[in-house]
Amino acid sequence: MSPAPPLGALLKRYAAGSALTCDPVDQGLLNRGYRLCTTRGRYFLKHHFDPETADPSAIARQHRATQRLADLGVPVVPPLAGRDGRTVAVVGGHAYALHPWIDGRHRHGGQLSTRQCGRLGALLGVVHASLERVMPPRGRAATEPAPSADPADTFTLIDALLARVRRHRPADAFDELARYRLLERRVLLERHRGQRPPRAGSVGWVHGDFHPFNVLYQDDVPAAIVDWDRLGVQPRAEEAVRAAMIFFVRPTGTLDLPKVRSYARAYRRTAGAAPSELTAAVHRVWWERLNDFWMLRWHYERGDIRADCQFPASSALVVWWTREYEAVCEAFAG
Repeated sequence: MSPAPPLGALLKRYAAGSALTCDPVDQGLLNRGYRLCTTRGRYFLKHHFDPETADPSAIARQHRATQRLADLGVPVVPPLAGRDGRTVAVVGGHAYALHPWIDGRHRHGGQLSTRQCGRLGALLGVVHASLERVMPPRGRAATEPAPSADPADTFTLIDALLARVRRHRPADAFDELARYRLLERRVLLERHRGQRPPRAGSVGWVHGDFHPFNVLYQDDVPAAIVDWDRLGVQPRAEEAVRAAMIFFVRPTGTLDLPKVRSYARAYRRTAGAAPSELTAAVHRVWWERLNDFWMLRWHYERGDIRADCQFPASSALVVWWTREYEAVCEAFAG
């Protein structure tokens, strides 16, 4: 159970009235949020809890970016400034921000029509193009993409995770699936280890965590893109591919390729991205997924089971994607 935020000290910093109710919202994997009702209205109170994203200066940079994006008409929710003009309130060593409350709901790709998928892709393209206008170009030059995963390191990790699975008692259905997928992945990686991609090419400013729980809809229209904690400089097309893998994955671990195609065409148009750029991004993200076990590491190394529900579809997707590699590339570039 998360400790209650220090409402008295926080609200003194804002012209937001006195607290009436404060209820936790569904927690993300990084930070904490609360639906706050006061004598002045409804707000979203964000506790920047994750150490990697809780630096006040970095949060303030995110806030400036969202304000500039809002000025361009991008659907974002900039924070409110306190009485001192600052948008980050540090109380007891913890960083908080207060945002207007936006009524809306999250929508997975299965709840979107093909046309709405195109609108989603266009939205991400607008985000990337707009960030290039409002963020400093020096940040892009200062960041070099990380090299792709080394399969030798992945084989070592697979062996370590298999050992943890064997030691887990009492064994359960998750252990059984984890063991099956780890052994399966080792075979796939042996077969495809020669396809390691080179370091990524051009980079740009990205949201960093664009997925269904960070887009709020009102009716059929995206009303707000939230949670900018991962704002940074990365290969832009890779964010487009990663987002599609979350929005459009089915529970069985396959992708809805017609929806991916509509999304990708609209993204390329608004972001000014070439088909070849998307094809290269598909390969790099495929390789990344082939070598990635973050959900199992959270489960077995950290005892954190919050991502367990995502593992069945995510682990099946890697296998399906490898088999249908050409069809996936065509959906993003066609």
